[in-house]
Amino acid sequence: MSAPPHPHRPLRLLGGLTPAQFMRRHWQKRPLLIRGALAGEVPSLSRARLFALACSARVESRLVSRTGRGAWTLAHGPFSRGALPAPTRPRWTLLVQGVDLHDETARDLLDEFRFVPDARLDDLMVSWASDGGGVGPHVDSYDVFLLQARGRRRWRIARRFDAALRREVPFKVLRRFAAEEEHLLEPGDMLYLPPGWAHDGVAEGGDCITCSIGCRAPRRADLAVELVERLLDRAAGGGAGALYGDPQQVATRTPARVPAALRGFAAAAVRRLVSNRRDVGRALGEALTKPKAHVEFDARPRRWRSAGVALDRQTAMLYDDEHVYINGESHRAARKDAAPLRRLADQRRLSAAAVRAASADARALLRAWCRAGWLRQEGGR
Repeated sequence: MSAPPHPHRPLRLLGGLTPAQFMRRHWQKRPLLIRGALAGEVPSLSRARLFALACSARVESRLVSRTGRGAWTLAHGPFSRGALPAPTRPRWTLLVQGVDLHDETARDLLDEFRFVPDARLDDLMVSWASDGGGVGPHVDSYDVFLLQARGRRRWRIARRFDAALRREVPFKVLRRFAAEEEHLLEPGDMLYLPPGWAHDGVAEGGDCITCSIGCRAPRRADLAVELVERLLDRAAGGGAGALYGDPQQVATRTPARVPAALRGFAAAAVRRLVSNRRDVGRALGEALTKPKAHVEFDARPRRWRSAGVALDRQTAMLYDDEHVYINGESHRAARKDAAPLRRLADQRRLSAAAVRAASADARALLRAWCRAGWLRQEGGR
């Protein structure tokens, strides 16, 4: 676990560009091919490790296969070891989602991309493919970094494409796809694609491992529903509020017509619900740090000692001007506590000296998060 990349220092990961240059020139604008983004293979992300993760009920995984006649099949994990095809069988792919939640090397690799805000950085998916394996030509609605960890994969990409899908395939595959560019990635190479670029990656030679660093791009409607649900829960917890009244209502000859006063009351209720920017921001922070469905923390009593702390690799932590957010919870950060808690979120660790210097309230939060398994204590000064 290391500090986030400096915005103005060139990175080998970005082909010598600084993060600031990359974000300005390429982010959500145009692709970037980087040769030698990493120094060769990522040895700890092995086929055996991925296969073992795919057997766990705590891990989201998929198996995509293609027959000689061009038909596609899709199966969801967890898988028994015998359910996976032989590595020598061509045209199949195992995709393991959220490997960063279960593997420290994967978490460290994801941290290399923290020049992108954590609120936008989603997870690290790792795929293993036999010769000819892939998931077909498709389009993502989010930014993605495609890092070759082992073997070789040929990527064909296009900005302009026919959006029609193959109806007989159990996942989204473009019916017709004509590549505008083609790149063969060797171990350590990386291809960045903005949203909306069609792409098709096919393994060449087998034992192909590709890391996909994906970014979150919430849909407006989905995000609105999530925030309104949280705001409603909070409003209900504070009482029912004002009741509708209509002392001026007159006798009507059109009883089925909704009264204008009631429509106005309803509109005002909705406006009131979302009018407080502080409440909306708090709901957003809680929603963005909500643990994913497969996440489980090791909650148990732990002896507290004077030591540094580090966030568990599954923990999501963000902050704004008034609150810190951790795993779906919000905490008002007093002025004296804001700096160390924000440092913990940015660096994902806090030194023993910083812990000792924190207020009693902040240390109480850290102890509670430690017992919940959200962070761990570590040695060092």
